[in-house]
Amino acid sequence: MVGVYLNQIINRYHLPEEIDVFTRYFVVGTIEEELKNWAGLDLNKIFLSGSRSKGTAIKISSDLDLFISLKSDCTTTLKGIYNSLFEYMKQKGYDVRKQNVSIGLKYKDLSIDLVPSKKHLGHTNYHNLYKNKTDSWTQTNVEQHIKLIKESGRTKEIVLLKIWRKLHGLEFPSMYLELFTLEALKHKPKNDLANNFWFLLLELTTNFKSKRIVDPSNSNNIISNDLTESEKNQIVAKAIESTRKDDWKYIIW
Repeated sequence: MVGVYLNQIINRYHLPEEIDVFTRYFVVGTIEEELKNWAGLDLNKIFLSGSRSKGTAIKISSDLDLFISLKSDCTTTLKGIYNSLFEYMKQKGYDVRKQNVSIGLKYKDLSIDLVPSKKHLGHTNYHNLYKNKTDSWTQTNVEQHIKLIKESGRTKEIVLLKIWRKLHGLEFPSMYLELFTLEALKHKPKNDLANNFWFLLLELTTNFKSKRIVDPSNSNNIISNDLTESEKNQIVAKAIESTRKDDWKYIIW
């Protein structure tokens, strides 16, 4: 019965990977034109990344992620690229906000995260990103990460944890959440949703703070450092609270 309930929750919130025609042309298309004008000759390519590309998108979280790849010979610093994009979109009248590696904006009732980056030289998918939260930079491979999640067999558990995170108002970056899920469930069967999700909550109560999560495309990028001690404590406290509930409808609904 629990598995049926959790699948109902997934069906209620889960978004399809495919984007409808209106969104593709009148939302993504419009923003892409703005980004092309901003980037000019430095643009390499723009593509959908994030949860929609991985099949883990939910209705109550960020709707779209656009990854903006600038050419490797772009002379602007990563911080300069990030701030330049923020100011450009702000001047164009968009409601923008600085996040960690992305710039969030609202357009036609959709939340869109823009991720500016600079591509590495040569035939590679590696990019450097500015980290606004720590005024630093990191290297990653977004396309490798998309493939890892899509082929993991853990998308349902990831979707549930994203829903739980959002319903309880927690700061838990998606990449951190996804990689933590893969690590926690690496020895668990892939057809036992209810027990797997319960195990995830238990792992959050016991091993979350001590678990070192590393970007699979960059061993120097410690994803588990992206949250403060206080933010991690909030996740642990909410997981403890959830595991003490006697009915699933008080955990995730």
